Amino acid sequence: MRPMDLAGLDAGAILEACGASEGKQSAARRLAELGIPTKKSEEYRYFDPRSLMEKRWERVVNTQGEPDVGDALVICDGVVIQIPDDDAVGVEIHGGGAVDAGHYDPLYYLGHLLSLRTVSVRFKSDAKVLIVHRFNEPEKLLGYRLEIRLDPHANVQVEERFEGAAPGAFVLQGWDLSVGDYAALKWIQQQTLLAGGHTPVFSHSVTVGRGGYLGMHTFDYGSGEGLQPMKVALEQDAEVKAFHLLYAEGEARRGIVSKIIHEGPHALSTQRAKSILDDRARGIFDALIKVEHGGKYAKAHQNSRAILLNDGATMDSKPQLEIYIDDLEASHGSTTGQLDPEQLFYLRARGIGETEARKMLILAFANEMIDLIEDENLRNRLYGEFEKVYYGESHVTCLETCHGCQENMLKEESHG
Repeated sequence: MRPMDLAGLDAGAILEACGASEGKQSAARRLAELGIPTKKSEEYRYFDPRSLMEKRWERVVNTQGEPDVGDALVICDGVVIQIPDDDAVGVEIHGGGAVDAGHYDPLYYLGHLLSLRTVSVRFKSDAKVLIVHRFNEPEKLLGYRLEIRLDPHANVQVEERFEGAAPGAFVLQGWDLSVGDYAALKWIQQQTLLAGGHTPVFSHSVTVGRGGYLGMHTFDYGSGEGLQPMKVALEQDAEVKAFHLLYAEGEARRGIVSKIIHEGPHALSTQRAKSILDDRARGIFDALIKVEHGGKYAKAHQNSRAILLNDGATMDSKPQLEIYIDDLEASHGSTTGQLDPEQLFYLRARGIGETEARKMLILAFANEMIDLIEDENLRNRLYGEFEKVYYGESHVTCLETCHGCQENMLKEESHG
């Protein structure tokens, strides 16, 4: 199938062209309203989707068997091959699933229409789960969805990893996530994409219930292309903290397009992005925080910082606030620049070569985001993954030395 062929069709014709069931009628209607995205679409202005939309794709078609039971939820080319051995976690596999009728992203709806299946995960109580996605089908279009639900008061940590190489593939995936009242979710996602590999567009819809909490940490590395559009809705007293670290090199195009919407009063949102861009890489942070009329007494803060390592790199940073009330606290900002010459001079004055000094400053910049992870084992793994991409190998002792340098610098500065 060729996604661009769906342009201009009505909902019935879209359903038929996608081979989707009547139960996905609402997704087809919304896709007909929004249209197939082009370079001129607002949400895709920095991530031209034409090569994905105009290609005629062979879709991945496979059969779901009985999954094994193990330490993690493992999904291989949309097939669940392992479910976690944890009574607090319920997993179901079906062909339907809830659809957010107010999402802004047309590929969110296309993803639903082309999904092989939906993997529903319900957290009934506190749990810690690893979700592994594997991609092995080159040059094909793969679609599947995850439906995640936290029962009220559940406290959950999800680590999401991506494995495998599917050169030239297009992966349409994403979460429909519901954080129940007074529940808490820490969602830590790490993804390294290589040039010529698969291109993921992970489109998410998130609702955080009354008094609920979502801590989102995304770590995107490498020279490949990919985008994560997401919509997050906050009810009364809900809170989201979203932290994004991007290291892109080569000809990469990577980033986040997000809309965080304060629907209920007293909700809090904090969004911070750090991007390190090398070669001719392009980073994207196109983020909106919207405070609706019902979002009184909101606190909303947004910030993006980017370092360009050479003249060929580009950062498209667009933090935005859209506010319809007076009673709130809000801020946003964005900076893009080079490495701080004063810090570079400081290190070089102590006998450190320029190349090593630059690496130390980059690691210190990145580690500020990795240090936010409380789980020590996971934090060390993320240090290692960043090192492997940045250095080509991992040696945590260097990072420890780097931390030491930072501390020494701060001590010396505090003593004048």
